Order: sequence, then structure tokens, then C-alpha cells
Amino acid sequence: MKKQSGFTLIELMIVVAIVAILAAVALPAYQNYTKKAKMTELVAATGALKTQIELCVQTGSNCPADLDEEVRGNVKISYTAPADPAASSAVFTITVAPDGDTKLSPLKEADTYTLSASAAANSNSPLVWRGTCANADYCPN
Repeated sequence: MKKQSGFTLIELMIVVAIVAILAAVALPAYQNYTKKAKMTELVAATGALKTQIELCVQTGSNCPADLDEEVRGNVKISYTAPADPAASSAVFTITVAPDGDTKLSPLKEADTYTLSASAAANSNSPLVWRGTCANADYCPN
């Protein structure tokens, strides 16, 4: 009679249980990572507009006018210019969101990222942008 070799049923069940536990931990972490990466894409979309605003503040030239949901790629950008950029505390605000619920899935249109910066009149100091998210769980640092 041949000696049989192989895994017992209990050994296979233990391996399946270990894989299930690892998957239960890894999937939520992966989904959060994916959302954070997509949110970073939103932040990157503001680069050109931020540069325009910083340049106008430093040179004292005209700042861009308000934007009401301009679409750039998969991103909607809203921008609010201060009434008087030369005022003592002019606040610039940029809000970005996915353009539709499927363009930057798993993000939804409600997942917005808002940047704001204050400019002091006659100041050569650079603007310091502060970002806030609608959902802090996957807000980029």
C-alpha cells in the first residue's frame, strides 16, 4: 500500500482562514489609498491657478476673475477672487471636485477639496495655502 501525502482538511481550512483575515484587512486599506490618490489628483489640478494667483499678488497685477465650475479634465474648479486683492486681508479660495460621480471613482461630487490663502497688502511674503477636505479620512497632507 502506498503512503499518501498531502494536506489535511484542517490544514487547508487554516490557510483559507488566514487568507480571509488578510483580505479583510487589506481591502479597506487599499480603498482608502485609492481615494487618497484620486484626491491628490484634485489637488494637482489647482497648480496652474495657484501659480497665477501667487504671481498676481507678488507683482500687484490683476488677479484672475472668479471661475464658476470650470471643468479641466475630470475636475471641476471653482475660484472666488477677493473683491479687492490689494486690501489688507484679501482671501483667495479655490474649490475642486470630481466632474461627476464616475470620472474619479470612488470619489463622489460631494468629495471636495478647498484651498484658501490670505494675502497681506504690500507684503512680499508668499501666499500660504491651507487645504481642507469634505472627508478628512483621505485628505492629502
